[in-house]
Formats: sequence, C-alpha cells, structure tokens
Amino acid sequence: MDTGNWSHVTEFIILGFPHLQGVQTYLFVLLLLIYLTTIVGNLLIFLVVHLDSRLHTPMYQFVSILSLLELGYTAATIPKMLANLLSEKKAISFSGCLLQIYFFHSLGATECYLLTAMAYDRYLAICRPLHYPTLMTPALCVKIAVGCWLGGLAGPVAEISLVSRLPFCGPNHIQHIFCDFPPVLSLACTDTSINVLVDFIINSCKILATFLLILTSYVQIIRTVLRVPSAAGKQKAFSTCASHLTVVLIFYGSILFMYVRLKKSYSLDYDRALAVVYSVLTPFLNPFIYSLRNKEIKEAVRRQLRRSRSLS
Repeated sequence: MDTGNWSHVTEFIILGFPHLQGVQTYLFVLLLLIYLTTIVGNLLIFLVVHLDSRLHTPMYQFVSILSLLELGYTAATIPKMLANLLSEKKAISFSGCLLQIYFFHSLGATECYLLTAMAYDRYLAICRPLHYPTLMTPALCVKIAVGCWLGGLAGPVAEISLVSRLPFCGPNHIQHIFCDFPPVLSLACTDTSINVLVDFIINSCKILATFLLILTSYVQIIRTVLRVPSAAGKQKAFSTCASHLTVVLIFYGSILFMYVRLKKSYSLDYDRALAVVYSVLTPFLNPFIYSLRNKEIKEAVRRQLRRSRSLS
C-alpha cells in the first residue's frame, strides 16, 4: 500500500458526548463530584483496613487492594475527561492516547483477576472453613495480589504494540469519551482485522475465563450454603458474599457487552453509556457497596472516628 501521500496523525480529538455540548459545565461539576467521592471513599476503605487490626484478614486485604486499584483505574481516564469538558480542542497526543489505553486496560485486567481471587477466597472460607486458615495464608494472599498486578500490567502489551504500528492518516476524531481500542482502531488507514481478532481473543480469555471462575466459585458456595440447616447461618454466609457479588455483576455486566465481540461497527451512544458504567460508576459505587452492606467496615470506620476524636 502506498503511504507516500499520507499525513500521519500526531494527536487525536476526543469528542466525548457531542450531543450534550450545551451542558458541558454541568457535566464537569457532576463528574468532578463523582470523582472526588470516588477518591475519598476508596481511600477511606484502604486506610481503615490497614489501620484496624481486626480487618487484617485476607478478605479485607483484597478489599483494600481493590480500593487502591480503583484510585489508579479512575485516574487513567477521569482527569482527562474533566479537562476535555472545559477545553475547546479536547486533544490528546498519539503517545498519550496509547498510554491511556494501556493503563486503563492493564488496571481493568488487574481488577478482573482480583475479583476472581476474592471469589476464590470466599469459596475457601465458606466451602472449606476448617482448612481456610491453612490454605489462605497471609503469604499466599500477598502472592495472589502480586500475581494479579503483574498479570494485569502485562495483559495489554501485545495489543498496544500492534496498535502502535498502525498508520493513522486522518480523520483523528475519536468517537468515545476516552481513548480505547475499538474507536482508535476505526481510525486506522489500513485493515485492522488482525488487531480486532487479537483484541477479541485476549479479552475473551481474560474476561470470560475470570467470569466463569467467579461463577464456578459461587455455584459451589450456593450449594454449600443451601446445606446449612439454620436460616441465620445461611444469611450470615450469603452476607459475606453480597458486596463482592454486587460489584462483579455491575463490572462484568458492562465489560462483557463492550469488549467480547468481533464486529467493528457499534452504536456510539451505547458504547459511551457502557463506558460510563465501568469506568466511572463502578469505582464510584464500590465504597458504598462495601461500607453500606458490610457491618465490619462500618464498625471499623466508627472506631477510627472515635480514635481520631480522642486524639484531638
């Protein structure tokens, strides 16, 4: 293919929500409030778990890691989204776009692996309670957490490498709220079938495999809980899983429809709405889900507040 007359793209324009141009300021205020609440909520859970010795268990260690992860996950996209809402140009450099995609997908993959680890932790605690202390040791907990981070950070390297080699000659308008593989691939000046296929295979293995492992864990958990004779025992067992299961359903419910598909053509408004769910709403809701539905975390927050008042 002759590329001699191509003017190579050095930056992209992120269009965001073009149909909502008249309310950009209101969207900025709303998104800023959501982002600040996300930061405060997740940071609060992270600090409470680490400061309260009663929460130094594998389950809550995973919850604290998830909260820390959400801080990085939202930082990959929301600050640039906020800047674009107030900017006329809404530009991002080519390398900046690839970096945004990398961190967003690597941290998203880490969250998939971490949610799977949390499901396995609940499976051991409920289905094998007598062996749980010897199986889920602090050392194993650290190894699982490190494995989740390393696996997530290595995940998008192949996809990023393939995208970085594609020619982009214009137009450079990204029909999305941040840089992502599907909208960026649609701007390439060559066939991207290989990229789409690689993206589909990696996402299918990563998302579907972890989702099936989580589903398998919960099938075993439900079978075990149904054999518990007392209603109080059943309720206690299910209550330890409710927060995690809620997060899983919200997160996977959106990313499955977004990334496990082969077609390149897609509804732009539909994808923007899904992107808001998994990139903005899920990290925003996580602190509420884990604090409002979890008695131990609520009590730990009260203890820390009483301790801070006594010190002052």
